[in-house]
Amino acid sequence: MNDFYEKVYDVTRLIPPGRVTNYGAIARYLGTGLSARVVGWALNNSHQQEPFVPAHRVVNRNGLLTGKVHFHPPSAMQELLENEGIIVEDDAVVDFDKHFWDPMKELE
Repeated sequence: MNDFYEKVYDVTRLIPPGRVTNYGAIARYLGTGLSARVVGWALNNSHQQEPFVPAHRVVNRNGLLTGKVHFHPPSAMQELLENEGIIVEDDAVVDFDKHFWDPMKELE
């Protein structure tokens, strides 16, 4: 499992500032399309990793900040995204499609 987590962290570190992706997109890129939930678990445990893992750039498939409960304080996820120029309203990324980063397209 740790090897999979490291792969999740490696892909997440490649997400550019001002862009977001979702758990499923990372899972598909890693060849395990049905493991979006495990990607989420990995990111829940990423906050102490070195180098830094920008887990705030990973949202659910609808652009919702479902992982915010794993940030301290929970508002930190939104604040980090807003600092990168992403607008968040009602816990959702505004213009999600515009900001979406697909590792299958971006890294191939």
